[in-house]
Amino acid sequence: MSNVDLTSKEWCDLVFEGKNKDYGAYVLRRTSENRHTKSVIYTLIGAVLLGALVWGVATVQHMIEEASLKDKQSQSTVTLDMTQEEKKEEEQQKQKIEEKKPEPVEEKVAQQAVTELAIKPDAEVTKPPKSNDELKEDNTTIGQINQEGLKDNKLDLKPVEKVEEKVAITPVEEKKPVEDNQVFKSVEQMPSYPGGDAALLQDVANNLQYPAMAQENGTQGRVVLQFVVTKNGSIGEVKVVRSLSPECDQAAIKAVKKLKKFNPGRQNGNAVNVWYTLPVTFKLQT
Repeated sequence: MSNVDLTSKEWCDLVFEGKNKDYGAYVLRRTSENRHTKSVIYTLIGAVLLGALVWGVATVQHMIEEASLKDKQSQSTVTLDMTQEEKKEEEQQKQKIEEKKPEPVEEKVAQQAVTELAIKPDAEVTKPPKSNDELKEDNTTIGQINQEGLKDNKLDLKPVEKVEEKVAITPVEEKKPVEDNQVFKSVEQMPSYPGGDAALLQDVANNLQYPAMAQENGTQGRVVLQFVVTKNGSIGEVKVVRSLSPECDQAAIKAVKKLKKFNPGRQNGNAVNVWYTLPVTFKLQT
Protein backbone atom coordinates (compact mmCIF):
# COMPACT_ATOMS: atom_id res chain seq x y z
CA MET A 1 0.00 0.00 0.00
CA SER A 2 2.95 2.34 0.48
CA ASN A 3 3.56 2.39 -3.30
CA VAL A 4 0.01 3.37 -4.14
CA ASP A 5 -0.44 6.90 -5.49
CA LEU A 6 -3.54 8.18 -3.78
CA THR A 7 -3.80 11.10 -6.20
CA SER A 8 -3.81 8.97 -9.38
CA LYS A 9 -6.88 8.69 -11.63
CA GLU A 10 -6.99 4.89 -11.23
CA TRP A 11 -7.17 5.13 -7.46
CA CYS A 12 -9.90 7.76 -7.60
CA ASP A 13 -11.93 5.64 -10.06
CA LEU A 14 -11.48 2.60 -7.84
CA VAL A 15 -12.59 4.46 -4.77
CA PHE A 16 -15.58 6.09 -6.42
CA GLU A 17 -16.60 3.03 -8.47
CA GLY A 18 -20.35 2.65 -8.38
CA LYS A 19 -20.73 6.07 -6.70
CA ASN A 20 -21.91 9.45 -7.88
CA LYS A 21 -18.82 10.99 -9.44
CA ASP A 22 -20.59 14.31 -9.98
CA TYR A 23 -20.37 14.84 -6.25
CA GLY A 24 -17.73 17.39 -5.23
CA ALA A 25 -15.48 14.95 -3.40
CA TYR A 26 -14.47 13.17 -6.59
CA VAL A 27 -13.53 16.45 -8.29
CA LEU A 28 -11.54 17.60 -5.24
CA ARG A 29 -9.70 14.32 -5.08
CA ARG A 30 -8.78 14.50 -8.79
CA THR A 31 -7.55 18.12 -8.61
CA SER A 32 -5.75 17.87 -5.28
CA GLU A 33 -2.38 17.19 -6.94
CA ASN A 34 -2.59 20.38 -9.02
CA ARG A 35 -3.55 22.39 -5.99
CA HIS A 36 -0.68 21.05 -3.94
CA THR A 37 1.78 21.78 -6.72
CA LYS A 38 0.50 25.34 -7.15
CA SER A 39 0.61 26.01 -3.42
CA VAL A 40 4.23 24.87 -3.22
CA ILE A 41 5.17 27.04 -6.22
CA TYR A 42 3.39 30.09 -4.80
CA THR A 43 5.06 29.56 -1.43
CA LEU A 44 8.49 29.43 -3.01
CA ILE A 45 7.79 32.51 -5.11
CA GLY A 46 6.58 34.39 -2.02
CA ALA A 47 9.66 33.40 -0.04
CA VAL A 48 11.94 34.53 -2.87
CA LEU A 49 10.13 37.89 -3.16
CA LEU A 50 10.21 38.42 0.60
CA GLY A 51 13.92 37.67 0.72
CA ALA A 52 14.57 40.03 -2.17
CA LEU A 53 12.56 42.77 -0.45
CA VAL A 54 14.47 42.36 2.82
CA TRP A 55 17.79 42.38 0.98
CA GLY A 56 16.79 45.48 -0.99
CA VAL A 57 15.76 47.36 2.17
CA ALA A 58 19.00 46.42 3.94
CA THR A 59 21.03 47.49 0.91
CA VAL A 60 19.26 50.86 0.71
CA GLN A 61 19.80 51.50 4.45
CA HIS A 62 23.48 50.61 4.10
CA MET A 63 23.83 53.01 1.18
CA ILE A 64 22.10 55.78 3.12
CA GLU A 65 24.41 55.25 6.12
CA GLU A 66 27.49 55.31 3.90
CA ALA A 67 26.27 58.52 2.25
CA SER A 68 25.67 60.16 5.64
CA LEU A 69 29.13 59.10 6.84
CA LYS A 70 30.71 60.56 3.72
CA ASP A 71 28.82 63.83 4.25
CA LYS A 72 30.01 64.01 7.85
CA GLN A 73 33.58 63.30 6.81
CA SER A 74 33.43 65.95 4.12
CA GLN A 75 31.96 68.45 6.57
CA SER A 76 34.65 67.65 9.13
CA THR A 77 37.39 68.14 6.53
CA VAL A 78 35.84 71.43 5.50
CA THR A 79 35.67 72.60 9.10
CA LEU A 80 39.29 71.55 9.65
CA ASP A 81 40.36 73.44 6.55
CA MET A 82 38.40 76.46 7.75
CA THR A 83 39.97 76.34 11.19
CA GLN A 84 43.44 76.13 9.65
CA GLU A 85 42.67 79.13 7.47
CA GLU A 86 41.32 81.00 10.47
CA LYS A 87 44.47 80.22 12.42
CA LYS A 88 46.58 81.55 9.56
CA GLU A 89 44.49 84.73 9.45
CA GLU A 90 44.87 85.22 13.22
CA GLU A 91 48.64 84.80 12.98
CA GLN A 92 48.79 87.33 10.13
CA GLN A 93 46.70 89.81 12.13
CA LYS A 94 48.96 89.34 15.17
CA GLN A 95 52.01 90.00 13.01
CA LYS A 96 50.41 93.16 11.60
CA ILE A 97 49.59 94.40 15.12
CA GLU A 98 53.13 93.73 16.32
CA GLU A 99 54.54 95.60 13.32
CA LYS A 100 52.29 98.61 14.03
CA LYS A 101 53.33 98.81 17.69
CA PRO A 102 55.47 101.93 18.31
CA GLU A 103 58.96 101.48 19.60
CA PRO A 104 59.29 102.09 23.32
CA VAL A 105 60.63 105.56 24.07
CA GLU A 106 63.36 105.66 26.58
CA GLU A 107 62.44 108.00 29.36
CA LYS A 108 65.09 110.56 29.98
CA VAL A 109 65.57 111.10 33.66
CA ALA A 110 66.49 114.61 34.56
CA GLN A 111 69.75 114.61 36.39
CA GLN A 112 70.58 117.28 38.83
CA ALA A 113 74.14 118.37 39.37
CA VAL A 114 75.26 117.67 42.87
CA THR A 115 77.73 120.03 44.41
CA GLU A 116 80.64 118.14 45.77
CA LEU A 117 82.39 119.27 48.87
CA ALA A 118 86.06 119.90 48.14
CA ILE A 119 88.36 119.17 51.03
CA LYS A 120 91.32 121.54 50.95
CA PRO A 121 94.44 121.53 53.08
CA ASP A 122 94.73 124.05 55.88
CA ALA A 123 97.32 126.06 53.99
CA GLU A 124 94.86 126.88 51.20
CA VAL A 125 92.00 127.98 53.53
CA THR A 126 91.90 131.82 53.58
CA LYS A 127 88.85 132.34 55.83
CA PRO A 128 88.43 130.46 59.08
CA PRO A 129 85.00 128.86 59.69
CA LYS A 130 82.47 130.78 61.79
CA SER A 131 82.07 129.91 65.42
CA ASN A 132 78.79 128.88 67.01
CA ASP A 133 78.26 132.33 68.56
CA GLU A 134 78.74 134.00 65.17
CA LEU A 135 76.27 131.60 63.55
CA LYS A 136 73.64 132.49 66.19
CA GLU A 137 74.03 136.24 65.52
CA ASP A 138 73.86 135.73 61.73
CA ASN A 139 70.39 136.65 60.30
CA THR A 140 71.00 135.06 56.91
CA THR A 141 68.08 132.80 55.98
CA ILE A 142 68.88 129.36 54.68
CA GLY A 143 66.76 128.28 51.74
CA GLN A 144 64.31 130.21 49.61
CA ILE A 145 61.29 132.15 50.93
CA ASN A 146 58.71 133.97 48.80
CA GLN A 147 59.53 137.68 48.84
CA GLU A 148 55.84 138.60 49.23
CA GLY A 149 55.86 137.23 52.79
CA LEU A 150 58.95 139.21 53.87
CA LYS A 151 58.97 142.59 55.63
CA ASP A 152 62.35 144.00 56.61
CA ASN A 153 63.89 140.57 55.98
CA LYS A 154 61.47 139.07 58.47
CA LEU A 155 58.54 136.76 57.89
CA ASP A 156 55.14 138.39 58.14
CA LEU A 157 53.09 135.76 59.89
CA LYS A 158 49.35 136.40 59.70
CA PRO A 159 46.97 134.85 62.21
CA VAL A 160 44.89 132.04 60.83
CA GLU A 161 41.19 132.80 60.71
CA LYS A 162 39.04 130.35 62.60
CA VAL A 163 36.53 128.59 60.39
CA GLU A 164 33.29 127.81 62.11
CA GLU A 165 31.89 124.45 61.08
CA LYS A 166 28.18 124.49 60.50
CA VAL A 167 26.46 121.18 61.15
CA ALA A 168 23.10 120.70 59.50
CA ILE A 169 20.69 119.43 62.11
CA THR A 170 17.66 117.64 60.70
CA PRO A 171 14.59 117.86 62.87
CA VAL A 172 13.34 114.52 64.18
CA GLU A 173 9.71 113.88 63.46
CA GLU A 174 7.80 113.26 66.59
CA LYS A 175 5.62 110.20 66.56
CA LYS A 176 2.02 111.18 66.67
CA PRO A 177 0.16 109.74 69.62
CA VAL A 178 -2.39 107.09 68.76
CA GLU A 179 -5.94 107.74 69.79
CA ASP A 180 -7.38 105.21 72.21
CA ASN A 181 -10.54 104.45 70.21
CA GLN A 182 -8.97 104.56 66.72
CA VAL A 183 -9.34 101.32 64.74
CA PHE A 184 -6.81 100.64 62.00
CA LYS A 185 -7.34 98.58 58.86
CA SER A 186 -3.63 97.91 58.33
CA VAL A 187 -0.70 98.34 60.74
CA GLU A 188 2.99 97.58 60.86
CA GLN A 189 2.41 94.37 62.84
CA MET A 190 -0.98 92.72 62.29
CA PRO A 191 -2.72 90.77 65.07
CA SER A 192 -1.90 87.06 65.33
CA TYR A 193 -3.67 84.15 67.00
CA PRO A 194 -1.81 81.95 69.49
CA GLY A 195 -0.72 78.87 67.54
CA GLY A 196 -1.14 80.49 64.12
CA ASP A 197 -3.88 80.34 61.50
CA ALA A 198 -4.30 76.57 61.83
CA ALA A 199 -5.14 76.91 65.53
CA LEU A 200 -7.52 79.77 64.74
CA LEU A 201 -9.50 77.74 62.18
CA GLN A 202 -9.57 74.71 64.51
CA ASP A 203 -10.97 76.78 67.40
CA VAL A 204 -13.61 78.32 65.12
CA ALA A 205 -14.65 74.83 63.98
CA ASN A 206 -14.84 73.62 67.60
CA ASN A 207 -16.96 76.63 68.66
CA LEU A 208 -19.24 76.53 65.59
CA GLN A 209 -22.71 74.98 65.88
CA TYR A 210 -24.43 74.24 62.57
CA PRO A 211 -28.01 75.59 62.82
CA ALA A 212 -30.65 72.85 62.53
CA MET A 213 -32.79 74.95 60.16
CA ALA A 214 -29.81 75.46 57.84
CA GLN A 215 -29.15 71.71 57.85
CA GLU A 216 -32.78 70.93 57.01
CA ASN A 217 -32.76 73.47 54.18
CA GLY A 218 -29.40 72.18 52.89
CA THR A 219 -27.77 75.61 53.34
CA GLN A 220 -24.02 75.54 52.67
CA GLY A 221 -21.47 78.24 51.97
CA ARG A 222 -19.29 80.83 53.62
CA VAL A 223 -19.91 83.73 56.00
CA VAL A 224 -17.24 86.46 55.95
CA LEU A 225 -16.87 88.35 59.23
CA GLN A 226 -14.90 91.40 60.29
CA PHE A 227 -14.13 91.98 63.94
CA VAL A 228 -11.94 94.32 65.97
CA VAL A 229 -8.95 92.91 67.79
CA THR A 230 -8.54 95.37 70.62
CA LYS A 231 -5.32 96.58 72.19
CA ASN A 232 -5.52 93.89 74.87
CA GLY A 233 -6.18 91.13 72.26
CA SER A 234 -9.87 90.56 72.99
CA ILE A 235 -12.65 90.47 70.37
CA GLY A 236 -14.49 93.78 70.01
CA GLU A 237 -17.14 94.76 67.46
CA VAL A 238 -18.14 91.98 65.02
CA LYS A 239 -19.96 92.59 61.72
CA VAL A 240 -21.00 90.48 58.75
CA VAL A 241 -19.33 91.41 55.46
CA ARG A 242 -20.80 88.54 53.42
CA SER A 243 -24.00 86.88 54.61
CA LEU A 244 -25.16 83.28 54.02
CA SER A 245 -28.38 83.14 56.05
CA PRO A 246 -29.51 84.84 59.28
CA GLU A 247 -29.09 81.68 61.37
CA CYS A 248 -25.65 80.90 59.87
CA ASP A 249 -24.52 84.52 60.38
CA GLN A 250 -25.45 84.41 64.08
CA ALA A 251 -23.75 81.02 64.54
CA ALA A 252 -20.53 82.38 63.01
CA ILE A 253 -20.59 85.48 65.24
CA LYS A 254 -21.06 83.33 68.37
CA ALA A 255 -18.16 81.08 67.37
CA VAL A 256 -15.83 84.09 66.87
CA LYS A 257 -16.77 85.69 70.20
CA LYS A 258 -15.71 82.47 71.99
CA LEU A 259 -12.14 82.67 70.62
CA LYS A 260 -9.11 83.14 72.85
CA LYS A 261 -7.27 86.47 73.03
CA PHE A 262 -5.14 87.47 70.04
CA ASN A 263 -1.66 88.94 70.10
CA PRO A 264 -2.64 92.58 69.43
CA GLY A 265 -1.51 94.56 66.43
CA ARG A 266 1.15 97.25 66.82
CA GLN A 267 1.77 100.63 65.22
CA ASN A 268 4.92 102.65 66.07
CA GLY A 269 5.61 100.09 68.81
CA ASN A 270 2.24 100.68 70.49
CA ALA A 271 -0.63 98.17 70.74
CA VAL A 272 -3.64 99.41 68.72
CA ASN A 273 -7.14 98.32 67.68
CA VAL A 274 -7.17 96.57 64.28
CA TRP A 275 -9.91 95.19 62.01
CA TYR A 276 -9.49 91.46 61.31
CA THR A 277 -11.25 89.56 58.48
CA LEU A 278 -12.16 85.88 58.92
CA PRO A 279 -14.20 83.53 56.66
CA VAL A 280 -16.37 80.87 58.38
CA THR A 281 -17.40 77.90 56.21
CA PHE A 282 -20.60 75.86 56.63
CA LYS A 283 -20.52 72.48 54.88
CA LEU A 284 -22.85 69.50 55.31
CA GLN A 285 -21.29 66.09 55.74
CA THR A 286 -22.34 63.61 53.06
